Amino acid sequence: MSSVVLIDYGSGNLRSAEKALVEATRRSGSDARIHTTGDPDEVAAADRLVLPGVGAFAACMNAVRERSGLVEAMSEAVQARGAPFLGVCVGMQLLATKGLEFGETPGLGWIEGEVRRIEPTGPGFKVPHMGWNMLADVADHPLFAGVEEGAHVYFTHSFAFSATNEADVAARADHGGAFTAAVARGNVAGVQFHPEKSQATGLRLLANFLEWRP
Repeated sequence: MSSVVLIDYGSGNLRSAEKALVEATRRSGSDARIHTTGDPDEVAAADRLVLPGVGAFAACMNAVRERSGLVEAMSEAVQARGAPFLGVCVGMQLLATKGLEFGETPGLGWIEGEVRRIEPTGPGFKVPHMGWNMLADVADHPLFAGVEEGAHVYFTHSFAFSATNEADVAARADHGGAFTAAVARGNVAGVQFHPEKSQATGLRLLANFLEWRP
């Protein structure tokens, strides 16, 4: 039985994310055990990791760093052992080199780039970007197996990941201009949208994550 750790560092949305992972496990027939914890030892030993995030980049990054040993445990699991990792919303943004929300805050730096405020052009595009939107430029990646171009997913954000390397962008969406909807490099991936709020498409992505063998 594989262990999937949903990392608890005080960010919200843990309950709905956990429920979605459990449902994805049931639908896929996976034997994965979903466990929510912020314990560094359990994080370091996990077979797969999911990092959620709600709120501002700086607040979330500081909360992760303030948990003694948590960044080191994540690095041990993901970078040293190669455990598959999925960041969700701000959890995806924390993969970046830095975030530019409320000043400049260093991120994990696992995928080069910076997190900038979205600046839509044209009338009718509000910030924050909230609600359903279509995926475009979906990469041929195991996480998106069975997810069609134009699939609808649920967003709620004001900032987006601007990747240094185009090869790291796994999907885009448009809100008065294109922005990064997903990134992926090696065993590390992240989605700006909320799979737990994205119904069938979100559950399919989570099920794919549970079977992903990077």
